Amino acid sequence: MLTAIKKWWGEFQIKHPELSKFGMFFLLSNGVTVLQLALMPLSRWSFDTFTNLTDVDFQVLPVGSDVDGGQYYMFDYAAGALPAGGGGLAYFLAVQLTLLVAQVINFFLQRNITFKSNTSVWVAAAWYAAAYVVITFIAAAAQGFYKAPIYDLLMNIWGWGATGEVIADVITMIINSAISFWVFYPIFKLIFRQQAPVAAQADAP
Repeated sequence: MLTAIKKWWGEFQIKHPELSKFGMFFLLSNGVTVLQLALMPLSRWSFDTFTNLTDVDFQVLPVGSDVDGGQYYMFDYAAGALPAGGGGLAYFLAVQLTLLVAQVINFFLQRNITFKSNTSVWVAAAWYAAAYVVITFIAAAAQGFYKAPIYDLLMNIWGWGATGEVIADVITMIINSAISFWVFYPIFKLIFRQQAPVAAQADAP
C-alpha cells in the first residue's frame, strides 16, 4: 500500500510539479499550524504564570485612529488580562515565541521536503528572516481589528469564560497562520530554488 502511494506520488510530481509542491506546502503548513495551536495555550500559560508581564503595557507604533476614534497601534497589547486588557507584553511574547518555533520548523520542512532546495541555507535563512519580520508587522496590524472582539464575544457575550479564551487563542492563531500561508508560498518559491550540479552546468551547451 505504502509502495503504491509513493509510486503514485512520484508520478504525480513529474506530471504536475507546481501543483505537487503547493499540495505538499499546504500539508506541511497545516501540520505546523496544528503545532502552533498546541503551543499557544501552553506559551500563554507559562508567561501568565511565571511572569508579571501581563501587567506590562506593550502598545507601540501608533498608525492613526481606531474605528472608535482612539489611537490605533500596530502592536496593541494593553496591560491587563483579556478581554478587558490586551494581554500585555506576556501575550505579545507568547504569540511571537509560538510563531518563531513553528516557523523555524516550517523553514527546514519546506526547504528539504517541498522544494528540495540545494542553494545556500544561510542565504535562504536571511531572506526567510526578513520575510518573517514583514509578515509579523502585517499580522500584527490585522490583529488589532479582530483580536479584542473575538475574545470579548467568546468570553463575555457568550459567557464561555476560560473555555472561550482557549477557543479565541485557537481562532487568532488560525488567522495568523492563514496570513502566513498565503504570503510565504511565493516567497518560498523565490528563496528555495534548485541549482543544477556544477558538472551538469559545465556540460550544458
